[in-house]
Amino acid sequence: MVDQSGLSSTVVSHEGEPLILVDESDREIGHLDKAACHDGDGILHRAFSLFIFNRSGELLLQQRSESKRLWPLYWSNSCCSHPRQGESMVTAIERRLSQELGMSSSFHHLFTFQYQARYLDIGSEREVCWVFAGLCDQPPRPNVHEIDAVRWITPDTLDHEFETQPDIFTPWFAMEWPRVRAMYGTTLNFDPAGS
Repeated sequence: MVDQSGLSSTVVSHEGEPLILVDESDREIGHLDKAACHDGDGILHRAFSLFIFNRSGELLLQQRSESKRLWPLYWSNSCCSHPRQGESMVTAIERRLSQELGMSSSFHHLFTFQYQARYLDIGSEREVCWVFAGLCDQPPRPNVHEIDAVRWITPDTLDHEFETQPDIFTPWFAMEWPRVRAMYGTTLNFDPAGS
């Protein structure tokens, strides 16, 4: 569903959706609802982060919705979420990219890492996060329940913002960006096939 402004208004996420619990080696060990996974110090679960670049070498950023429980109105990478119980990583990424931004893209895996970050006294992210990159020139159509704003940004400008305004970004994005930047170098010669 798209409202008159062109923004998707479908609710695509809820606190009861079953996420995939994993051990330190990313082996599946069970399932738990999203709310419980983010309570307290968090329970380790599987997640993904997707970086969408356009052919000009710009990265798509999203500002998280004000209604988000954790890090509302913080800027983050293009799309990040969780595969649900019984869902493959590829299916989860395709689903979420369409639901959040109204986009589709080929993408490839860059790296996987584990982190924990606490947001005030409200809850935590504790994830084994798979990081991917994709190429897309489609105009984003942000879902108003998930995203407050979007913008395309050059890598150099993003580097500057991380130096001058680090507190406006989500912690996982701050951890991921230096590695993504190093993989593509200063020219960001992006290859969507990953070859």
